[in-house]
Amino acid sequence: MELERLFRELAPDVDFCSLRYESERSESLHVRQDVPLPVGSDADVGAMVTVIDKGGLGYAATPDLSRSGLERALRRAADWAKATAGHGVTDFSAIEMPHPTGSYATPVEKAWDSLDLASKVDMLVAESKRLKTDDRVVDWQVGLDYNHRETVYLTSEGGKVEQSFDFMVPGIDVTAHADGETISRSLGGRGACRQGGLEVLDAVRFREVGPELVEDALALLSAPPCPSGDMDLVLAPDQMILQVHESIGHPLELDRILGDERNYAGRSFVTLDMFGSFRYGSDLLNITHDPSRPFQFASYAFDDEGSASEREYLIQNGILVRALGGCVSQHRAGVPGVANSRASSWNRPPIDRMANVNLEPGTSSLEEMIGSVENGVYMKTNTSWSIDDSRNKFQFGCEWGQRIENGRLTHLVKKPNYRGISRTFWRNLAAVGNEDTLEVLGTPNCGKGEPSQAARAGHAAPACLFRDTAVFGGE
Repeated sequence: MELERLFRELAPDVDFCSLRYESERSESLHVRQDVPLPVGSDADVGAMVTVIDKGGLGYAATPDLSRSGLERALRRAADWAKATAGHGVTDFSAIEMPHPTGSYATPVEKAWDSLDLASKVDMLVAESKRLKTDDRVVDWQVGLDYNHRETVYLTSEGGKVEQSFDFMVPGIDVTAHADGETISRSLGGRGACRQGGLEVLDAVRFREVGPELVEDALALLSAPPCPSGDMDLVLAPDQMILQVHESIGHPLELDRILGDERNYAGRSFVTLDMFGSFRYGSDLLNITHDPSRPFQFASYAFDDEGSASEREYLIQNGILVRALGGCVSQHRAGVPGVANSRASSWNRPPIDRMANVNLEPGTSSLEEMIGSVENGVYMKTNTSWSIDDSRNKFQFGCEWGQRIENGRLTHLVKKPNYRGISRTFWRNLAAVGNEDTLEVLGTPNCGKGEPSQAARAGHAAPACLFRDTAVFGGE
């Protein structure tokens, strides 16, 4: 309340002024080979002010939330707005910035602090001790990262949004070795992350899946290498999320399409004239931007420019219809976007970031998809990825593979990989799994921006079948 009073008292007489306050608290608990590692703990608080005036834009961030600290930040931001007025490619004063009111809070059933630190560490040690069941298991670890974030967004025209988030990132990793071969298995490729409290552990089967990962790793040690050649490919949800993230999410970020990211995170093969007509994939491809699912990793009610979040189709029946761009980028590009202008911290400006980018489920069961394949591979869990600067040509590796022959799952294969070109790959989408195959996952560390920002992204995806894919084995 004091911060809001100071801001409204000190805000300069300009076309637009906003303040974004953020407070974060995090803990990181990890146990490796049954030994607890040092607990990581962090707290951070600060605010960023933005000024738009006479076409120019400036911003300044400060951890000093006193009257004098805010005065200095507002003065710096106003000076930058004055310096950039008339010299940029965008007239920022022509953008109708939102002045929202509202709130959001992550639904939490079992709060992080409802279990003391010693009990949480004991739980992780107990899970770790379930993993060393064979001499061939040479490394194993479990971990749990927690973050609580509170934000307040204020505008000079009366806008006020308060949001509170709780993020959970559980992890399990197992590595087995025998006869010169090393295999690792993990919980969702570190993608089993959600908003919520300790109930997230049950949602991702944290206390159940460890022995299954050990069993997988040991079985893969003696499995033959994945064959090479063009064949059908069935991908599990924990691989689909990386496929969506890299070859749909990033290419549709509007600042990339506009060229802002070329020197660091790359550009996009997508161009502005594609929206509304370009066939991105088969008729079965339906991708939504949906920050409304309360337990998904990147859910929110308003982005960091104050735009209200809504569920929108990015790709509908295979046709590209909407970009991942906030209100500033939409104004610059003249194409429809979404509320996804987000910052990773109080000292970073909001940029276009994918939030919850989901592949909507179809009607096929996993059994039906496998039954339709004469020659193929079923792959799970991302372990490596490579994609070019245009987010077009890609190569992905998975932790686990199983041959599909004449409509049946047969023997395991190790170190399976596949490659393709985005538009060709998605146009070969032949079946999309139903709700029974859908999993809600995400990634905690998507990197982008200068200075760099690591953001959270959520992805819900079913299993999917792709025809005529280039599959190959790894050494």
